[in-house]
Amino acid sequence: MKRRVIPILLAIFVLLCLTSCGAPTSYTEKPIEDSTEIKETIQSENEAIETDNVADNTDNAYKESETLPELPSGTIGEQNALKKALSYLRFTAFSYTGLIEQLEFEGFTHEEAVYGADNCGADWNEQALLKAKSYLDFSSFSREGLIEQLEFEGFTHEEAIYGVNNCGADWSEQALLKAKSYLRTSAFSYKGLVEQLEYEGFSHEDAESAVENCGADWNEQAVKKAESYLKIFSFSREELIDQLEYEGFTHEQAVYGAEAVGY
Repeated sequence: MKRRVIPILLAIFVLLCLTSCGAPTSYTEKPIEDSTEIKETIQSENEAIETDNVADNTDNAYKESETLPELPSGTIGEQNALKKALSYLRFTAFSYTGLIEQLEFEGFTHEEAVYGADNCGADWNEQALLKAKSYLDFSSFSREGLIEQLEFEGFTHEEAIYGVNNCGADWSEQALLKAKSYLRTSAFSYKGLVEQLEYEGFSHEDAESAVENCGADWNEQAVKKAESYLKIFSFSREELIDQLEYEGFTHEQAVYGAEAVGY
């Protein structure tokens, strides 16, 4: 019996040694914080940041608003008339009265139109200058003729004078352009064309210079004038010559014209 106990005890001892040496060491994991608490913390921090940003933006908006011009108060109709006036002035020029008339044409009342013109901030002298330049872009004018045209548009005499004096026009060049434009649509004698340019407001010197340099053949002009008369009147040879001379053609030019049409 003793012989059996010893091996058993020995076996138990070895088993205990193996158990204590080979078993893995246990450890306690760090607990994960509650995710709800983390989300709430982040949300609170974000809200605090957003609040600061809103405050900063509010301060900036306030500062910017202090630099903006204060818009005039008015009714809805008056405010819309003002907006319409500003939109017109962005693409064309108006006189004060011309802008009022345009707004009234659009359906605004006289009071609303006046409000729009009064508060649009236009410099009417500059508007006259812009209008003068726009006319010269597509037509030719004498100084006096352009002043009259601007006054017809509603500009005051002083505003019209300002526009014409500052538009940079060469009135001699304008006279030449006007002479050529007349000759494209009608026939003139030398004398008749000078008189027509003077009637348009050009000085005698500018008119004569233009006629001298317009390149017209006065004999051919007599022929064209004779042809135009015979389309609507029945003239004898002498009557046609007399009429051409009355128009300012020389006797030689008048005879040339009459002979060219068959007389």
